[in-house]
Amino acid sequence: MMTLRMFSESLSAVPTATAWHLADLGEARGRQQLFMQQVPQRLKTLREHALIESAVSSNRIEGVQIDRARIGTVVFGKPPFRDRDEEEVHGYREALSLIHGDAAGMAVSEETILLLHRLARGDMGDAGQYRRKESDIVETYPDGRVRVRFKTVSAKKVAGQMRQLVDLWPHCIHDLSVPPLVALAAFNLDFLCIHPFRDGNGRVSRLLLLLQLYHLGFEVGRYIALERLIEEHKERYYETLEQSSKGWHEGRHDPWPYINHLLYILKVAYQEFEERLGQPSAPRGEKTALIVHAINQTTAPFRVADIHRQCPDVSIDMVRRILKDLRAEGRVACLGRGRNARWERK
Repeated sequence: MMTLRMFSESLSAVPTATAWHLADLGEARGRQQLFMQQVPQRLKTLREHALIESAVSSNRIEGVQIDRARIGTVVFGKPPFRDRDEEEVHGYREALSLIHGDAAGMAVSEETILLLHRLARGDMGDAGQYRRKESDIVETYPDGRVRVRFKTVSAKKVAGQMRQLVDLWPHCIHDLSVPPLVALAAFNLDFLCIHPFRDGNGRVSRLLLLLQLYHLGFEVGRYIALERLIEEHKERYYETLEQSSKGWHEGRHDPWPYINHLLYILKVAYQEFEERLGQPSAPRGEKTALIVHAINQTTAPFRVADIHRQCPDVSIDMVRRILKDLRAEGRVACLGRGRNARWERK
């Protein structure tokens, strides 16, 4: 929780690269509803592929692999399974289905985290329990040499630090000084540094990433497997994780390499999502809905240009007209006059 604590106490600005990522992702979220109105069968196919790729890739990153010929049976079938690896892949799929189906009803809490771990580990052994022994993150070289890449939180402090982490989360996402996506990536980094479980920490971190993205209105993980993209960029993922974890215990770490990498992965997911669906066509009334949706997602005063950037397929004149209509209904208020006037939701 060192990163979230640091941000909650002082975050005056974000790096330029981070700001670019956030702007691009804001626009992508503004467009996602339009793309999600496409051919139902195509979306269904994307969902099924994402479910398979997510379950297989997230486990494969951790060295859990199954026979390719058995993937369909393991992901969508029922027991009996041949071995423990198959049970864990199927369990991860169960956790994914729970998040996809009821993300809004799942709080980011210790109970949720323990449940996701229990499912992802196939409900075996110490699944759903914090670790009781020390478990540093080590790297083994081909010649047999071993080095400690990161010294994790001591086992006796795990429960307390996890409690602090989940308590800081709502504070950070409602604090306008911390961009929600930055808070999300910081939470992910802190979780991995605490390393609360004996095994399965990476898998739970990716499940939490998906859940928190849903809470923030980013739904691309339903159609594009974020886990596959993380696996494809695995070397950079671990490189930035190591960079950002140095000095974490003392609160002297640099979280931005890891944060920027996660934001980059999310951007790639949206690019792939839009490429697979092609250029969307807006149904009658959909442009109005897109503008209203973009306005409803704002948490601070905004300009007409801010909404137009999130809805690039809509004319700026239409944005102005919708704002005028909403003001007449008492749903928004104009805070000034002229081209750069700001608006706010009421």
